[in-house]
Amino acid sequence: MKKSSGPHYHRFIKHLKSDLFSLLVLGLFMLGLQSVVDAQKRDVPYVPTPNEVVEKMLDAADVGPGDYVIDLGSGDGRIVIAAAKRGAFAHGVDIDPQRIREANANAREAGVEDMVVFVEGNIFETDFSQASVLTMYLLNSVNLKLRPKILEILEPGTRVVSHSFNMNEWKADDQFNVNHSNIYFWEIPAKADGEWSWQANGKRFTMNVDQEFQEVDLNLKSGNSSLTVEESKLSGDRISFSAEDSSSGNKYNFSGRIEDDRIAGIVQIHNGDKTTVEKWTALNGN
Repeated sequence: MKKSSGPHYHRFIKHLKSDLFSLLVLGLFMLGLQSVVDAQKRDVPYVPTPNEVVEKMLDAADVGPGDYVIDLGSGDGRIVIAAAKRGAFAHGVDIDPQRIREANANAREAGVEDMVVFVEGNIFETDFSQASVLTMYLLNSVNLKLRPKILEILEPGTRVVSHSFNMNEWKADDQFNVNHSNIYFWEIPAKADGEWSWQANGKRFTMNVDQEFQEVDLNLKSGNSSLTVEESKLSGDRISFSAEDSSSGNKYNFSGRIEDDRIAGIVQIHNGDKTTVEKWTALNGN
């Protein structure tokens, strides 16, 4: 068969090369566009947490049997898997399907696949309200974006641990450093602000509380007397403080648990050599 070499043939080859080049350029453009879209979908780059940092994060939160750990941006699943090895149930959330596949494979290899779940999803749309421990290795900007939701939906006493990034004005309850990596720990505080009132030692007490995160400023009165308040502390749903009434010489050590608009607890009453203990229940009139 005779090979064609006429002008029509050469024009055909020229147009074919041009079309193939155009398709190649279009394909590369679409691939680049998809990469940009994927990058925009991922608020946090994937950087694995070193294993020694993982263990210290779980130590800080005292993770063990009975806990339910949720890891936001779970990557290859190492925090979730380490929590399961300590007897906790756990699940991870990640937007990257490749990371989900990798995490499931790692869980099977570790023999904890029956204790964990990995969910492909957006961390900002995730319901993590049932966690007893929330872990994360995100970015400072992402932490701040999540902060209002964390404080709103998590129960008082829930433990929160972040690798490398803090929560700005919400100061950590504790902080650790492992091989130049910072670990921040918080306990979700109960809502304590408002005006509380109760009876103790045959007297009526009123207390105004101003609260910023876990920091509380207490203004306490008994009748017309203002008491000097010392050592006030809010930790999860527990509040404690000492107060002294200079008019009577009584010193009080209050400790209680906040549940909605009620505090129930115990108070020590010191008056010279005489010491008594009573239960106390305060109500918040807001």
